Amino acid sequence: KLILLDSLLQERQKEDIIVMEAIPESDLVRVSGKILCCECGTPIDPNPANLCVACLRTQVDITEGIPKQVTIQFCRFCDRYLQPPQMWITAALESRELMALCLKKLKGLARVKLIDASFLWTEPHSKRLKIKLQIQAEVVGGAILQQTFVVEYTVAYQMCPDCHRTEAKDHWNCLVQVRQRTKQRKTLFFLEQLLIKYNATKDCVGIKPNHEGLDFFFATESKGKTLVEFLQSMIPIKYGHSKKLISHDVNSNTYNYKYTFSVEVVPVCKDNVVALPRQLAHQLGGISQIVVVNKVHQVLHLIDANTCQFVEVNPTTYYKSPFLPLNRFSELVEYTVMNIEPITSKDRNTFSGQGKVSHKHVLADCWVTKSSELGVNEDTTHCRTFMGAILDIGDTVMGLDLRNSNVNNPDLELMSADKIPDVILVKKMYADKTFRNRRRRWRLKRMEGLPHVDTESCNNEYVGFMEDIEEDPFMRQHVNLYKDKTKMPVDEDDEDDAGLPQITLAEMLDDLEIGEDATGKEGAAMDD
Repeated sequence: KLILLDSLLQERQKEDIIVMEAIPESDLVRVSGKILCCECGTPIDPNPANLCVACLRTQVDITEGIPKQVTIQFCRFCDRYLQPPQMWITAALESRELMALCLKKLKGLARVKLIDASFLWTEPHSKRLKIKLQIQAEVVGGAILQQTFVVEYTVAYQMCPDCHRTEAKDHWNCLVQVRQRTKQRKTLFFLEQLLIKYNATKDCVGIKPNHEGLDFFFATESKGKTLVEFLQSMIPIKYGHSKKLISHDVNSNTYNYKYTFSVEVVPVCKDNVVALPRQLAHQLGGISQIVVVNKVHQVLHLIDANTCQFVEVNPTTYYKSPFLPLNRFSELVEYTVMNIEPITSKDRNTFSGQGKVSHKHVLADCWVTKSSELGVNEDTTHCRTFMGAILDIGDTVMGLDLRNSNVNNPDLELMSADKIPDVILVKKMYADKTFRNRRRRWRLKRMEGLPHVDTESCNNEYVGFMEDIEEDPFMRQHVNLYKDKTKMPVDEDDEDDAGLPQITLAEMLDDLEIGEDATGKEGAAMDD
């Protein structure tokens, strides 16, 4: 019996050990108790205030101190909003800039935490803006309360100072006068396209044409200075600065000035033949005094037709030793190439101290005759040219006939006759102008306020400028080219345009025209 009783006790102890085993923490489930709201008796989760959300909102308003009706000022002449104290900014409807402007108008917003903000739709003509705000704030007993509300903004019209001065005909404080004292317009045409592409006149309050250039009017001196710096980075210029006192307030010690920038563009254009002063030619590496202007950008790119030597003349160097062109492009004579022989590097004349020689161009001996004398005069004129890579027998080339021309140039008169070539070849003519105009499927934009092509000579220069764009890829980088939808498509495999420089469709832009739909056709009329 004792043995049986002992075994029963051992089994009972084993059962107690199994019951007393610890439960893992992961298996535990926390059960939170409910409490009653001290105001309405609704069962709620415990919180520091012991109040339900509805009762807490009736006792505490975290939007107190934040205005629900706000007025913002808008100038309908320039579509800008007033950002206090005196700044006017451009902001589209429902944009981030407009949201930032509206939130800055709320004075008590710094005391709470902003969670979200979004625009609510309003009628565009209602002059109302509505913003839905979601904020958080700490209330009684450390409880966090979140609340959503709507702020309504009234748009009030107010004329900005710039528009006010424009309406009062006293709209400019800075004048930029751009002048090029020459009868040629190629550089001004290029300047016009630069201003269009880079939108450099966006701050202009007026543009006035002049017979030698343009006048740009600005509201502040800094905006006029910005245009001058842009011109300085694109074309060779020099400028002067002056100011004129308009009024002076003795009590507040304030002055009112009008500023003027006088910008003078170098009076030399692309494809001009120039005669350098002897001392300047010596300083530029012993280059010949008679050179061709190959390109006009931030500096003048000159090339010697006898040696293919090239130099870059900056505006500072030019105005220390100025020189003038010997011709206009309309004064060049058309020649036909009768024979051409490239000159190898070993046959060129070199000397110590010689400047850089262009490897892009090919020096060649060329025999030409005037196209007007073909079949009449069998005599040919020998000259050297830097266009040996693109010229061939039978090609047409434009050149300056120095032997039979009457040029009044002091630097040319001081040169000995044996150093003056008979003919200077300037530019190859790829095809007839009429044929090239017919093949041209692109166009350029013109700027409002600029003088348009109104004379035959100016029209010819503009056509020549378009030909330069087709032949010079570097120039096309700074010009916006637009597809001309008025031109009929032509056969691209025509043999007549072999070697003719053309602009690909990838380089052209589609111009937006009002009245077209997404398909490029005329849109449907709007219903009343």
